[in-house]
Parts: sequence; C-alpha cells; structure tokens
Amino acid sequence: MLKTFCLSLALAAAALSAHAEDVVRLGNMKFAHYGAVHYMKEIAPKYNLKIDEKIFAKGIDIIPAFMAGEVDISASGMDGTIAGRAGGAPIYVVAGFSQGGSRILARKNLPEIKTIQDFKGRKMAVARGGAQELALLAELNKNGLTYSDQTGKDVQIVYMNYADIAQAFLVKGVDGACQSEPQSTQLISKGLGTEVLKPYDTTMGKMPRSFAMSEKLYKENPELAQRVLKCFVEATKYFMDNPAAARQYVCEKVFKGQLTPQEYDDAMSNAEFIYDLKPENVQITIDWMVKLGVARMQNPPKATDFVRLDLLQKAKADLGIKD
Repeated sequence: MLKTFCLSLALAAAALSAHAEDVVRLGNMKFAHYGAVHYMKEIAPKYNLKIDEKIFAKGIDIIPAFMAGEVDISASGMDGTIAGRAGGAPIYVVAGFSQGGSRILARKNLPEIKTIQDFKGRKMAVARGGAQELALLAELNKNGLTYSDQTGKDVQIVYMNYADIAQAFLVKGVDGACQSEPQSTQLISKGLGTEVLKPYDTTMGKMPRSFAMSEKLYKENPELAQRVLKCFVEATKYFMDNPAAARQYVCEKVFKGQLTPQEYDDAMSNAEFIYDLKPENVQITIDWMVKLGVARMQNPPKATDFVRLDLLQKAKADLGIKD
C-alpha cells in the first residue's frame, strides 16, 4: 500500500509539473502604444505561460537585465535594442510591436515657435537613450541645426526622465521637448504644450519599436519561444481589432485611471500597434544612429545578424493571419 501511495504521489507530481506554466520574464515600459505587450499577461495561460512583467524607465535600461539573464523578452525603442546588441547583449529582434508615438512640442506660452527651426537658441528636453532622442536629433540634423547638452550650439539638449518633462514645462525650464505617448498628449490636454510636428519625415519614418528575445530562449527552447510569439501576436491582433477594449485595458489596468479615454484616443491617433517588421527598417535606424553618434557604437551590428522573423511568420500562420 505504501508503494502504491508513493507511486500515486509521484504520478500526481509529474502531472502537476507537466501542467505548470512556463514563466517568461518581460521587460516593458509604461506607454500607451505598449498596451498590447502588457495585455500578453491576460491571455498567457492559454499558451501555458506566465508573463512576469517588470517595468523599466527607458528601453536602454532593459539591456543590463538581458546581459544578466534576468529578462527573456522585451518591448522597447529600436535604438535601445540596437545599442544593446552593439554592446554584446545576446538578443534578437523577433517582431515589431508599435510605431509612431512621438511628438515635438513647444511650451504653450511660446506661440512664436511654429517650426523646428524656431527652436534655434532654445532648450529642448528629451529622455536619453529613448526613441524620442533619436527622433529629435534626426530632425535637428535634417533641418541644419547644431545641438549639444552644453551651451554654444543652436539648440541645447536637456536630458531628463520622461516623467519630469511636464514639470520642466510647468516651471519654464525648457522651451520644448520630444516626448512619448501618452505624455505628449497629456502636455497638450493640460494646457502646457502645443504640437510643433510629429517627427516622422526622415527615412526612419514612424520608427517601429522592437519586440526582442534573448538568444538563449530563441535557441535553447524554440517550442517555448514559439508559444511566446503566438501569445504576442494574438494580444496585438486583439488590440488592433478591438480599439474600445484596448482603450479600457490601457486606461484602467496599465495607467490605473491616470489616463483618460480621450487622452488615450488622442495618443493612439499618433501611434499604432503592429507586429510586422522589415529588416531594412532596422538597418535604417542603425545607419541613423551611426550618423548621429547615438550610443557611440564601436561596432554597429547589421540588421541581418540579429533580426529573426521566423517565429513571427509561423505565429501569424498558426493564427490564420494573412496580412
């Protein structure tokens, strides 16, 4: 009887182990256009997954976590992923997840600033190491304006966290900013800022963001990696097809009521959820980073070396997505 009991326990333990959810650690950020990645947590059990999410202030901050083996997947600006790969982070870009989501703004009480050239002799705020920094520098370069975080150039760049830019506008510490969504929308809705332009008129276009995966997960557990991508694609497709549900989830679950439905709609009028990505878009971003000296990469990677879209294509096929 004891043997039978022990055997039953062993079988029960084996069954429990077989049904245990695989934990996948996600590095994410708190922006409107990251909502579908947040939503992965809700449908993860369908794929026998548990998404352990950690929020980071900037995309570049996720790279040390990849290097330390503390995250398996991430959502961030493409520039952060590229800089990480150049610095030796063992990561692949396996999909896009959003694009757009940036605005260049002037303080509300500076109506004379109508174009990017009008920022000459002014201070502009931006978060260092984010997609908005690259967008801002590309626009300044395109318009022939010099810049530095010191005085003496056409535009003085003031680096600060995303969350601090509103306060800088309030106390008139800067004249403008390149800010993410929904924070840029909230600057407008609160009467602190006005839009000068959406910075999408360089060859980077709307600057698709990267959904990245560790090489370890991709190479050593392809079956799990495939389930992760299928979960990601389903979450993204759901947000694409159900904007009202996406709005409710982001406003209530991600921002805990600190983002109004109108602010969400205004923010997402300047961004969109995606999953498709082209390696050439990644290479264009690399080329701009090299041109502008962003991240000071000693050995810039080539897109073809770290963009892996096979899991994405299979996930789309499995879900019957043809677009």
